[in-house]
Amino acid sequence: MRKILLVALVSALVTNCFAQGRTVELSHYIFPDFIKGTVLMKSGKKNVAMLNYNSLTEEMIFDSNGKQLAMAKLEDVDTVYVDDRVFFPLENKFVEVLHHNKYDLYAIHKCSITDPGKPAAYGGTSQTSSTTSISSISSGGQIYKLQLPDGFKAKPYTDYWLKKDGKLTMCVSLKQLTKQFSDKSDLVKKFIKENKTKFENPESLIELIKFLEQN
Repeated sequence: MRKILLVALVSALVTNCFAQGRTVELSHYIFPDFIKGTVLMKSGKKNVAMLNYNSLTEEMIFDSNGKQLAMAKLEDVDTVYVDDRVFFPLENKFVEVLHHNKYDLYAIHKCSITDPGKPAAYGGTSQTSSTTSISSISSGGQIYKLQLPDGFKAKPYTDYWLKKDGKLTMCVSLKQLTKQFSDKSDLVKKFIKENKTKFENPESLIELIKFLEQN
């Protein structure tokens, strides 16, 4: 299995554009197309641009006259608003705000890819497993296009940041998330069992967080 080799991706300095998205199956973008969004800078300035989030490179992308470029200078960005969804920079990446109250839950949109596969014995093909080299699809800017080249498939997934008692914890599994509520372990287990909470379903995690805020 080949590991993803992150290649250096050219980022453009921007003081006027950014965005967000809606998950699309087998897409490395979270929106099906670029959507008009508003970028609030820390200076208080607001910029409007056609935006989308590339979950493969984990970058906010803006469309400039048909050319897709990654945002830079994230330290100058406060918040990005797109289609009633909210993003902000955290750990030099954009995260989506799923829930904001006593506890905060942020989504980290990612995806893995499989390549078209190589010829194998008996007329079959041999695919790499869930990850492959980004460099193999980065030439010609294809990595920034809405559709991957023929044969490449993207599998979106989500990790999370939980902010509890002022502390941020990255969670890549339901076990890691619920571990942060060890003082309420019985309540957590009962809720998960009764509501069939799934880590892959952000809405069910939001309901769990809301329940824990009230109990």
